[in-house]
Amino acid sequence: MEIKVAIFEDSKTLRESLRQLVDSCGDLLCAGAFADANQLIRNLQMADADVILMDIHMPGISGIEAVKVIKEKFPAIKILMQTVFEEDDKIFAALVAGASGYMLKNTAPQKMIEAIYETYNGGAPMTGSVAARVLRMFRSQSIKTTNEFIDLSDREREILGWLVKGRSYNAIAEACFVSVDTVKTHVRHIYEKLHVHSKSEAVAKAIYQKLI
Repeated sequence: MEIKVAIFEDSKTLRESLRQLVDSCGDLLCAGAFADANQLIRNLQMADADVILMDIHMPGISGIEAVKVIKEKFPAIKILMQTVFEEDDKIFAALVAGASGYMLKNTAPQKMIEAIYETYNGGAPMTGSVAARVLRMFRSQSIKTTNEFIDLSDREREILGWLVKGRSYNAIAEACFVSVDTVKTHVRHIYEKLHVHSKSEAVAKAIYQKLI
């Protein structure tokens, strides 16, 4: 059975390398390779993919936002995230959004092929260092789901929502029409109110306690 793979990667060199890697396997077919997710729905309708290799950092629509759209519009498609950096908050946000696995871009070609098969078959492949971070996040964030009262302002709730989507401070500032310093001030207040010390902890608590 042929497994159709769609690739979303803004680096042309890596995009073409991934295309060649996928097409080098007899039962894998690259059904489309795209530089961004700005025409996501149209591209996926054309590709009719079974598995997506999704870059987490792309111009326009981010990989995390794309995952949310895909899981809403095409729930049967499996998504394997790719990134250069092991960013805890983005790992957590991508997995919560519906990604099946999370691989670093420097993963050996054979391991990447194995990860595609594993994703297609319902597994959750992760680069070893990423898996260790995920375990550490869940262990360290044994967040109580009691009726804790957290009094966030509308603006703080909005900014927390952007953090969950994996947006940078610069992107949040642009979306909210405020300065980056203002965003940082709001984030500091959010940390204080949530009793957390990092972005990943804030994202986790927001999700667990349904704050957004």
